Amino acid sequence: MGDQLERLGSEAAVMESAVKDDLCMDIDPPFRESVATAEDWRKALSNVVPAVVVLRTTACRAFDTESAAASYATGFVVDKRRGIILTNRHVVKPGPVVAEAMFVNREEIPVYPIYRDPVHDFGFFHYDPGAIQFLNYEEIPLAPEAACVGLEIRVVGNDSGEKVSILAGTLARLDRDAPHYKKDGYNDFNTFYMQAASGTKGGSSGSPVIDWLGRAVALNAGSKSSSASAFFLPLEQVVRSLEFLQKGRDFSGNKWEAVSIPRGTLQVTFLHKGFDETRRLGLQSETEQMVRHASPSSETGMLVVDSVVPGGPAYKCLEPGDVLVRMNGEVITQFLKMETLLDDSVNQKVELQIERGGTSLTVNFTVQDLHSITPDYFLEVSGAVVHPLSYQQARNFRFHCGLVYVTEPGYMLFRAGVPRHAIIKKFAGEEISRLEELISVLSKLSRGARVPLEYVSYTDRHRRKSVLVTVDRHEWYAPPRIYTRDDSTGLWSAKPAFQSTSILSSSAIKDLGVLAGEAVQLSTEVTCMGHMCRDSLESTDGHGVTSMETSCEQVSEEIHSRDVDVEVKKRRVKEDLSADGNLVSDYTLHGTSEAKLEDSITLENAVVRDYQVATAVAANASFAERVIEPTLVMFEVYVPPSFMLDGVHSQHFFGTGVVIYHSENMGLVAVDKNTVAISASDVMLSFAAFPIEIPGEVVFLHPVHNYALISYDPSALGAVGASAVRAAELLPEPALRRGDSVYLVGLSRSLQATSRKSTVTNPCAALNIGSADCPRYRATNMEVIELDTDFGSTFSGVLTDEHGKVQAIWGSFSTQKRKRLRKHTLKFGCNTSEDHQFVRGIPIYTISQVLDKIISGANGPPLLINGVKRPMPLVRILEVELYPTLLSKARSFGLSDDWVQSLVKKDSIRRQVLRVKGCLAGSKAENLLEQGDMVLAINKEPVTCFRDIENACQALDVSDNNEGGLNMTIFRQGREIDLLVGTDVRDGSGTTRAVNWCGCVVQDPHPAVRALGFLPDEGHGVYVARWCHGSPVHRYSLYALQWIVEVNGKPTPNLDAFVNVTKGLEHGEFVRVRTVHLNGKPRVLTLKQDLHYWPTWELRFDAETATWRRTTIKALDRSCR
Repeated sequence: MGDQLERLGSEAAVMESAVKDDLCMDIDPPFRESVATAEDWRKALSNVVPAVVVLRTTACRAFDTESAAASYATGFVVDKRRGIILTNRHVVKPGPVVAEAMFVNREEIPVYPIYRDPVHDFGFFHYDPGAIQFLNYEEIPLAPEAACVGLEIRVVGNDSGEKVSILAGTLARLDRDAPHYKKDGYNDFNTFYMQAASGTKGGSSGSPVIDWLGRAVALNAGSKSSSASAFFLPLEQVVRSLEFLQKGRDFSGNKWEAVSIPRGTLQVTFLHKGFDETRRLGLQSETEQMVRHASPSSETGMLVVDSVVPGGPAYKCLEPGDVLVRMNGEVITQFLKMETLLDDSVNQKVELQIERGGTSLTVNFTVQDLHSITPDYFLEVSGAVVHPLSYQQARNFRFHCGLVYVTEPGYMLFRAGVPRHAIIKKFAGEEISRLEELISVLSKLSRGARVPLEYVSYTDRHRRKSVLVTVDRHEWYAPPRIYTRDDSTGLWSAKPAFQSTSILSSSAIKDLGVLAGEAVQLSTEVTCMGHMCRDSLESTDGHGVTSMETSCEQVSEEIHSRDVDVEVKKRRVKEDLSADGNLVSDYTLHGTSEAKLEDSITLENAVVRDYQVATAVAANASFAERVIEPTLVMFEVYVPPSFMLDGVHSQHFFGTGVVIYHSENMGLVAVDKNTVAISASDVMLSFAAFPIEIPGEVVFLHPVHNYALISYDPSALGAVGASAVRAAELLPEPALRRGDSVYLVGLSRSLQATSRKSTVTNPCAALNIGSADCPRYRATNMEVIELDTDFGSTFSGVLTDEHGKVQAIWGSFSTQKRKRLRKHTLKFGCNTSEDHQFVRGIPIYTISQVLDKIISGANGPPLLINGVKRPMPLVRILEVELYPTLLSKARSFGLSDDWVQSLVKKDSIRRQVLRVKGCLAGSKAENLLEQGDMVLAINKEPVTCFRDIENACQALDVSDNNEGGLNMTIFRQGREIDLLVGTDVRDGSGTTRAVNWCGCVVQDPHPAVRALGFLPDEGHGVYVARWCHGSPVHRYSLYALQWIVEVNGKPTPNLDAFVNVTKGLEHGEFVRVRTVHLNGKPRVLTLKQDLHYWPTWELRFDAETATWRRTTIKALDRSCR
């Protein structure tokens, strides 16, 4: 038989995995003749349909087997008086969920989960029956005994997103194996399933399978994607659980009282095997005869052990292949009988008689409470969701229940390369076996602390992997919280994981007596994530290694305990450093003796001497390479998912920068903006001159040119490291010309300097980069340098002369290319582009100009850099996108010979004129310049290149022109026109503020959006940059790439107005939102605010402290903040 795909019926939770259909050789019960007529079915359906509801569920957090998502499903009322709806477990979700039920008459009410079975695919929602005012309906009775082969059935539900769908079928099997959906997700087991060819699809999960009397005989659960087969869950266990719920509470009031439903387990998975298979497993003929006589004549097999969870009651006592004969003296051949006995024997002894290879054995076990190994709480830290390993996943992965399991790595763990489904074994030198131990270690760490972590993965279970985790230095996320399930409310309540006062600030670390001259202390630094321009959080490329990721200056506070190979030019320590990850000997940062300090300085001197010798003897290194290598820096940049602003397309970037300023108090590194794209980033710097990795801070992002300036603290290098690092000598003039020889010098990922002598082929190539699908920074109004040879599209560095003086940065540029799609593959709303990058030379003159302003003291806003406030420069720019046109083409548009001669006289090499491609929306030039205008002169001086316009803008800063306007001569439609065009003054801080509301990240429109030339007429509005899975905006489809211009009829032209409006919105309130898409299409939608799981908060850069601060704007209570 070929492999088939089985899936859950939920629209959003389509889980597929290859499974093999077994040949059915069982003897089915005899067919029952159907006497139902069309009228009978009509009457039955008229009673059933009103009780069937469409469930709209939102899993607010990833938890256990489920991801954060929004989906449609089906449920039906099984107790009208108490308000109980039955559906599937994968609809109720094991974790936090927000759901609404919509009845057939479009009445919508909130529902709350009250029970989800730990194993089987069913659960219950509760609703207030009094909330249904306009619909007459009756509950659907459950009749598991009515199911039989040949029974004609109807599946009534929300199939494929339709409001009501009725699918016909006939029960073909009652003893199908439970479907296998996914190897690392939810799977049912220890039960039979029914099968019919009803062809249910997504959204039909939880639909009732009814007979002609209107009784539910089964619960729809999943289907096979490659055929019309559907799988139904029998209702015997459902009936038992419902009876407990009904007995445990009489309806009174709106609050549900939690009811305990006994569920027992041995942590063993059984399969039903035919007698032919059990004989091959060694079942004795006498035993088979006894079983056949004790069982119904229709019995065709016995239960056989398939797997045993490590650490469970039956571990090392039962083995796969064991045949179950008796339990407590009763012959057991059916799942239901076995589970009933276990459920009735929780915390009691049971006796099992088994046969193993023909040998009869008797074993005794204590039945474990199944709910005790089903987690009902989790830790949320830096976007990660961590909780005890559930029975479901322990069975999938063959680990002990209760281990510390990473459902979602979030930011902090993802930076370190910890993947989904990881099991944390060691953290900060302490063994971790319970979540409480992890929380205890976290409570002792300060912001910026770097500590080793060891984990195992089910895909490589026999080897621990060691990584370096950095506690967030900035307030990207709320403080760590513990969420605990409350079945009486259906909510998960949050509380702080530990007292916030126990989190040491980085400033407090300076008073704890750390080693003087230590390179970077483990409690005050930042490390790495891993996106490698990768958008999938499941990827572990480059981080799932067994070596400890750390710098050789960060291994221990006690320097003499290091074991470092000083000749290896890498910022990561090799595998021989520590097999067990015990790299840090003292996390409490106690003071050390003077003797240790002297030893550390002596060792550092030895390290740098040997390191410099190894560098100096590099084979075939050019003079320029030897001069420039001490100035080169490798960047590793991480962007927190909660703050991916300005259209940044990845979370992880690499690149090479160059030190342009290095003093006792401040160091500055220049790098391209395809490496450091936004200011809301965590930047790590690895120096070629000295083996160390330290954090950097974004201090300047040029609003036009493709470069950023990053500061670092020279004292973090240590005395020896600070002396080894030096600043490059910049050579802005003379400008490079065609045919000039240059040296391209850069760093490989292993910090190996590489150089090549090249020739300039074009020193003034104009860039023409199109807009991306999601608007992001793109270089405009720039001329770049092209070479005859380079090292490929990912190698960055600098261009120097033969003496090692820097003439340009060899930087990376980002662009998009259209995908080549196959026929019939284009779908509405799909992304048809893919990201690419290329490298070009960026002239050093613009960097030199900004550096001079920073050093001399600019007139811009102050910024705290290494404890000193420094004014940062402002940049005056003409917010117009220009492109060059050859004069030969311009003449065809009517440009006069006098102007052609004047422009050629000004620049005989370029022979071009600049034309207007478009103005940035909201700029001072927007209503003055038009597309196609030719810029001929500024202040009567001919203009031929972008630098001419930059120089004219800079001249305004030193002139008496307070209006900041340029006297421009333009050529428009055959006429020369003189205009006074205003300029705009921008700083280099980028976007420094954003608001998260209902799970969407909104900001003021950034330059890449304004470059599209359009802002909504309704006062511009705030721009939706990102949205979060499992949030209200996900549930109600308020996605990115649009402006929010009104909330409840109140204009939101900017963030201040938006915050003022949203502060007045209450929890559970439906909000009317007016949006305008990037394509100009307006839309009005409604969404329900959820302050319990999604409080409104703001992230803002504080220039006084040079940190990002998170502030709660509106929350349900303090526990949600």
